[in-house]
Amino acid sequence: MRVVLQRVSRASVTVGGRVTGAIGRGCLLLVGFHLSDTPEQCDWMAAKVAGLRLFPDDEGKMNRDLADVDGGVLVVSQFTLYGDTERGRRPSFIEAARPEVAIPLYERFLSQLRAAGLRVEAGEFGADMQVELLNDGPVTLILERSV
Repeated sequence: MRVVLQRVSRASVTVGGRVTGAIGRGCLLLVGFHLSDTPEQCDWMAAKVAGLRLFPDDEGKMNRDLADVDGGVLVVSQFTLYGDTERGRRPSFIEAARPEVAIPLYERFLSQLRAAGLRVEAGEFGADMQVELLNDGPVTLILERSV
């Protein structure tokens, strides 16, 4: 499981001209699932995201987590995070989980983030989405949890 996390001042995702999710201050999560990922990896990743101290305290140090700043989370599925570009000019996505595996993992990840007390918005799995964001910092992390 891979997550590209960006701390944002605001972010939104649109599908077919309709906004499916929008947040103010918080984190945009681009999420990809490997074909061997498990539900336990989703649980670990949700706890990791919820607990990361990425927001500044009164002294400007990154000591506050999402709950401390009443931050939102916008989750966007992105199978291209498992694109392999080592050979040729066209990426191979053979390592990305197929929808029948990835959709339940995606839904579990959303559920675990909500269970952690976070305000969660989302895109639509498998849709052609337009993502808009204002990166804050910039702060961008790549999180990964392998089997």
